[in-house]
Amino acid sequence: MTRLITYAQALREAQDICLERYPEVILMGLGVPDPTGVFGTTTGLQEKYGDARVFDIPLAENAMTGVALGAAITGSRPIFTHHRVDFSMIAMEQIINQAAKWHFMFNGTMNAPLTIRMIVGRGWGQGPQHSQSLQALFAHIPGLKVIMPSTPEDAKGLLISAIEDDNPVICIEHRWLYNVKGHVDPEYFTKPIGKCTVRSSGDDVTIVACSFMTLEAIRAAEQLRSIGIGADVIDLRTINPLDVSTIIDSARRTGAVVIGDTGHIKFGIGAEVSALVVEHAFKNLRHPPIRIGLPDYPTPTGVLLAHDYYPDSQHLVRACLRALGRENELTQLEFEPRANSDQPDPSFTGPF
Repeated sequence: MTRLITYAQALREAQDICLERYPEVILMGLGVPDPTGVFGTTTGLQEKYGDARVFDIPLAENAMTGVALGAAITGSRPIFTHHRVDFSMIAMEQIINQAAKWHFMFNGTMNAPLTIRMIVGRGWGQGPQHSQSLQALFAHIPGLKVIMPSTPEDAKGLLISAIEDDNPVICIEHRWLYNVKGHVDPEYFTKPIGKCTVRSSGDDVTIVACSFMTLEAIRAAEQLRSIGIGADVIDLRTINPLDVSTIIDSARRTGAVVIGDTGHIKFGIGAEVSALVVEHAFKNLRHPPIRIGLPDYPTPTGVLLAHDYYPDSQHLVRACLRALGRENELTQLEFEPRANSDQPDPSFTGPF
């Protein structure tokens, strides 16, 4: 029987289950045992499993990622957390040159079962060094699997799959998702890495999205439905490996594709999906794929700048209408303005 819990609670539950099932699982990271517990995703776990398995780390991301990798190749299954994806930049050598290549360099005889959780997205003026969405960097690297769950159910199932995986998995979580609620089974279950899901079905246009942009895509589909346009909403869930067949099947059927990403448009996830669609479904397209994402400058701090910087469901709706040649129907839609473009809803409060 499922029950309604938050995205953060689902992540905590996944780690709790794995810590209980597997003695080799350890949980480490800045703020892991703090009262706020990485947005509530690690609270109470140190008290339950002890400070030998759940512990804080020094402010030395590169060195401690090396420690986590060393533990992974000698029998442990570490879960390493970063409060920001930005902080992992200091540890890129360990992640890209070491962890991602370990299985390959040793011809499959050695594994590095390391899960690295990273947080992306905006909130309370975090600014250029604390609110980037850099998932495309990791998706580009052979040897790294990258998951971006958008619902509490997927957050739990995919994180368990990541922890059980014998090689490195990057789990990227958007901070605007932590308070989102969904029905989740309290028992153990997994979700397949490398398989997307269809959140809404329609024959007119395909919207491909990931992470928080999936929620915006669902809102866009609802708005489009009110004027008789049916949208396939494909939640990638995993950006490496990418579920190409599901995307292409939908693109061939609808002939119009819009891609929504929380990262930059340039060289991003949208660019990869767009290229795949053109390569495999060009003859079926009525309009070139349209990419929606961040512009080509750093994330702003001020609320007024943020308002014009981050895309939402309105941008997706406009893109869909343009792809269908029905832009004149935009006047039939009413958009509810977001009171604060740096805050998804009043329940989302600081300090992190």
